[in-house]
Amino acid sequence: MATSLPKVFALLGPTASGKTSLALSLAKQFPIEIISLDSALIYRDMNIGTAKPNTEELQAVPHHLIDIISPLDSYSAAQFVTDCVRLVKEIYTRGHLPLLVGGTMMYYHALTQGLNSLPEANIQIRTELDKLKQQHGIGYLYTQLQQVDPITAARLPAGDSQRIERALEIYHITGIPMSSHLAKQESQQAPVNVCTLALVPADRAHLRIQIATRFHLMLAQGFVEEVEALRLQYPDLHPDLPSIRCVGYRQAFDYLNGITDYNTFIERSIVATRQLAKRQLTWLRKLNPEHQLDPFNPAGLYEKTAQLIQQFFS
Repeated sequence: MATSLPKVFALLGPTASGKTSLALSLAKQFPIEIISLDSALIYRDMNIGTAKPNTEELQAVPHHLIDIISPLDSYSAAQFVTDCVRLVKEIYTRGHLPLLVGGTMMYYHALTQGLNSLPEANIQIRTELDKLKQQHGIGYLYTQLQQVDPITAARLPAGDSQRIERALEIYHITGIPMSSHLAKQESQQAPVNVCTLALVPADRAHLRIQIATRFHLMLAQGFVEEVEALRLQYPDLHPDLPSIRCVGYRQAFDYLNGITDYNTFIERSIVATRQLAKRQLTWLRKLNPEHQLDPFNPAGLYEKTAQLIQQFFS
């Protein structure tokens, strides 16, 4: 039964909605350890552009799944579930409470709904798809995907190289569109008992302002210089890597490669972040979390969240 499973309180929300700040405040009242639910914070040496908690914040409260891999490596939803369940058990042995904080909804879905059974990567097919991309461009592969799996194509940006190639790879391996595989996937029992609070702005304009303000702050903190240092430290970095697909980083690569000017870089980074927030909010609506609060209405935000945590872990 779900009640016999270890309890985890999840604090979800779109980027720039104040999740980290709220979590750090809660840690002053509760014996919390934070498990990051953020696919950008896993990368070492990517600090400013990912809005990673600073050294003081990381020292004030135990944090997990931050700075765990190189920007050249990848990390799957399956790895997240394994690591998260292990960490939850370890946190309880220390007499503390696990707080899951972030906005990577794919990880959250894998933890609460189970992992899909899609086929493993096929090197030969991937090589062939990469050759086609090099010869004809990603638009050619996207057109192919529209023909064999229009449902998946409709939900992917036309330039999302990795996911377009993965969807085509699955089709070529199985003869069945990825959308059909996912539609047949049955939900599995979650390995933990999760209570979820979603931070959802009542007025999207507040979030858009916060996104722009935060990005300009990142620039002042040295975001461009951070990306320059990354390129020197990791010469094999390229825009198709998962790490560089983090919002802001791909746009910074284009700017540093002379593809765009500085103002275009800023504009495209802010737009990409807004698009990310929109996708996160769409996920949250589908997830139908148990609790929801407006992060930009400070009246009672902390008190209501603390009350929910107190009730859940009692």
